[in-house]
Amino acid sequence: MINHFLKRINEIDSQLKSYAATMSDSAKKSAGELTKELESGVDRGPLHGIPIAVKDLCYTKGIETMGGTAVLQDFVPSFDSTVVNKLRDSGAIILGKLNLTEGAMGGYNPKRQVPRNPWNHNKWAGSSSSGSGAATAMGLCTGSLGSDTGGSIRFPSAACGIVGLKPTYGRVSRYGVLDLAESLDHVGPMTRSVIDAALVLQAIAGHDESDPTTLRSDPLDLLEIRDTDLSDVSLGYDRDYASNEVDEELAALVRDSLDVFESLGANIKPVSMPNIDEFLPAWKTICSAEAYNAHKVFFPARREEYGPWFREWLETGYSVTANDYIEASKVRSACNGLVRKAMGEVDALICPTTMSFPHYVDDSINYGPMDDRRGTSFQRFTAPYDYNGYPTVSVPCGFSSEGMPGSLQVVGKPLEESTICKIANAYEDATEWSSHHPPE
Repeated sequence: MINHFLKRINEIDSQLKSYAATMSDSAKKSAGELTKELESGVDRGPLHGIPIAVKDLCYTKGIETMGGTAVLQDFVPSFDSTVVNKLRDSGAIILGKLNLTEGAMGGYNPKRQVPRNPWNHNKWAGSSSSGSGAATAMGLCTGSLGSDTGGSIRFPSAACGIVGLKPTYGRVSRYGVLDLAESLDHVGPMTRSVIDAALVLQAIAGHDESDPTTLRSDPLDLLEIRDTDLSDVSLGYDRDYASNEVDEELAALVRDSLDVFESLGANIKPVSMPNIDEFLPAWKTICSAEAYNAHKVFFPARREEYGPWFREWLETGYSVTANDYIEASKVRSACNGLVRKAMGEVDALICPTTMSFPHYVDDSINYGPMDDRRGTSFQRFTAPYDYNGYPTVSVPCGFSSEGMPGSLQVVGKPLEESTICKIANAYEDATEWSSHHPPE
């Protein structure tokens, strides 16, 4: 199996540009050791021998961890991140490190490659876990790890037509994962199916003494997740929230999903979401300030080594005052309270993952300065659940008239990953969308 994936990477990735580095030698060594374990009767579980790749934010011992930057291009960790350790303990084989936007934000450093959307190389592959989305969609790994601070698991999952699971904040350790913004960062799986995402999350979740923000939680209930009867589930939907200024084709695909959920027994309840868009500018204040804090060893001293997009982002964070940050934190708390109230009487919320289908990009955009192509409102369906740390899962829900994938999102309550995965898996099982893959 490993040779198959390494061959595909060698044949395809010169055009896709999803991998920052392959780990061929260690992957082959692990495959041999794990095969011998199976032959001797040792089975580590469902990920035993399964090839997975990780976003190049995750420390891998002896392998460069660059975070999409130039300032870290020579950084070689002396230990594995907790998530990589947990994957290895579960029997997974690490194929390599995946490309991303610089610092896991927007825009690419000129020294790093830009992953291409496997459905159309001229369309956005999502940010920042673009390499994770592209490699997973194209079958260059069975699944991958991404990170999400304002949508970076969900944007590339939506853009590339795969499943993206953002766990509850603290369910997965961030120890040994380069920070973008500590209070917002989440690590989670990106896969071709909901069950696969649940299995990867099961492997990487858990309390970690090295990360004081991690939570103690029960394992996922895989039997519950596989149960496609939703008669005990109430789903909230706010037509205005899910439709206003959203691409009409995409909004219609999400509305159509409600019929599928109802056919599976779910009770669709109208809910009243707050005007999320007015809370989103505070995300920029918080994220940029925390990003500057994460990079202050290098910035502004090595300012010119950053690409124009992320350089401007760090300059924004450098200028944030203590009062700015406090006021933005108040806005975040207010948003969290209103979302909690809106979801109080339902098990989960249904909404789009993005405002539109993937837009056109080229290298003048990818390597260029900050732009207004997406705007703050583009994070309407993502940033609020980084604010409050609620778990979400995004799944394919159809295609645009141009053949680009659309995505719906199931938002749950803290530590209710089993519930949202059950809902998403039932939808996936009842539709054909997750069986569609990009052309070779």
